[in-house]
Amino acid sequence: MERYREIIPEWEAFWEALLRPLPTVIRTNTLRIEPGDLRRRLARKGFDLRPLPWDETCFEVQGEISAGNTLEHWLGYYYIQEATQLLPVRALGPKPGERILDLCAAPGGKTTQIAQYMEDQGLVVANDSSAKRIQALLANIYRLGVRCVVVTECAGQDFPGEAEFDRVLVDAPCSAEGVARRFPHLRKGAPLGVIQRLAALQKKLLVRALELVRPGGFVVYSTCTLAPEENEGVIQYVLERGLAELMPWEPPVPHERGLTCFGEAKYDPKMRNAVRIYPHHFDSEGGFIAVLRRPF
Repeated sequence: MERYREIIPEWEAFWEALLRPLPTVIRTNTLRIEPGDLRRRLARKGFDLRPLPWDETCFEVQGEISAGNTLEHWLGYYYIQEATQLLPVRALGPKPGERILDLCAAPGGKTTQIAQYMEDQGLVVANDSSAKRIQALLANIYRLGVRCVVVTECAGQDFPGEAEFDRVLVDAPCSAEGVARRFPHLRKGAPLGVIQRLAALQKKLLVRALELVRPGGFVVYSTCTLAPEENEGVIQYVLERGLAELMPWEPPVPHERGLTCFGEAKYDPKMRNAVRIYPHHFDSEGGFIAVLRRPF
């Protein structure tokens, strides 16, 4: 992680956050229950839930109680979803009746969140390249009672079809440095060779997503890594080729803007429209989010 010291303000606070336990956050499945009703049900079981100040459907679980071992979880009344991971779908802004592609969908947290935003009306195509991961995706779709989702198994960069989607989410496979609070071995950072291999795949995924969205449609690119090569570098690739416009987006949480340089790399000044989340910002994991629009 030392390579990021120059780009992360409040470095000591960042590092201290990596050493703290990660809070558990649950997202109410409003297709099945209202947030207030869920809170009351879980309170009777000893849960102390604190609503997220920026999303009334989500709660931080206080204390050591397990959120995954309740009848309400089994019934699909909520999904355990880390707070930063709630933001890409918020940036995507799904609406009822739209056609949306989740290109790298498993295990389904963002797919089911998209369906929730759409009030289960329209079409969500949830794609993943891994048959094993698709089993978890299917299980979560079924558990949460989502009906507007079709599941496909395909390498995202080879997804067939033409520009027929209103919005596409690319929650790209990445080096996952942002989740080092859960996986301490990631605190040393990912090898540069791994980062470069992933960045090559991410560029292919994003290019294909921009081909699949309709002109004027939106693509959200997100990762849970800190590596500029996998974040700003990937966005720079499509901007240089005129494949997309990078749109401004203001998240409801503390954040940093995208980088305009890292080491010898220089990025488009509009990269400031992208968003970086660090663990010390609001006691979460790290991540990167960019909202792109395909030109008309």
